[in-house]
Amino acid sequence: MASGPILLVDDDAPLRRLIGSFLVEHGYPVLEAENADEARRKLVGNPIEIAVLDVMMPGEDGLSLARSLSERTDIGIIMVSALGSETDRIIGLEVGADDYLAKPVSPRELLARIRALARRRQSAISGAAGATYRFCGWTLDPIHRVLRDRDEVRISLSDGEFGLLLALVERPMRVLSRDQLLEFVKRGDYDVFDRAVDTQISRLRRKLATRGDEEIIRTVRNEGYMFIPRVTRGHARL
Repeated sequence: MASGPILLVDDDAPLRRLIGSFLVEHGYPVLEAENADEARRKLVGNPIEIAVLDVMMPGEDGLSLARSLSERTDIGIIMVSALGSETDRIIGLEVGADDYLAKPVSPRELLARIRALARRRQSAISGAAGATYRFCGWTLDPIHRVLRDRDEVRISLSDGEFGLLLALVERPMRVLSRDQLLEFVKRGDYDVFDRAVDTQISRLRRKLATRGDEEIIRTVRNEGYMFIPRVTRGHARL
């Protein structure tokens, strides 16, 4: 179970109530919102762990809301949309979603995705055992899911970005294929395509590109990716 409520954001009230009731029956507290403005109000003072966002809504759409929420490290994001093409899914991942489901969606499948995302978030925190990883002036803190630069500025990471960076940092100077990376971030049981990895790697590179003379993540043609810097371990900061 998630440690905080699930936030459902969808302008389709009957569908929202159906899914909300199903999640409540399975032990999840649920907050509902019909648009992005109401969602932002529900976020104030409520420890939301996972937000389930529709893409097409009146006013601010779900992609814009997801982009905003991806700056927070305490909320996982699942997009649910009638737009189910590969391009639509890639766009959803690019704005910070951790998973993307095409409508019509089964409440049971959504529940499974929520549980899996909650497990990934928890295992990433508990499995880190308090260690931090340092490379090229950066510090990756798995406990708080935060990346800091050499000036201690905090750079938020989505779940996908965090999982990939942690997998790479834990295995420096090794070529990791897309399939290996998908397995390391525990997405192997999902219908996730290789370009999802490429998208997340591109976003990581942009966030790490503060000093252009340093190569951090190398593309190895037809094989995968390699983390280049020397990595040292320390203790997590409070």
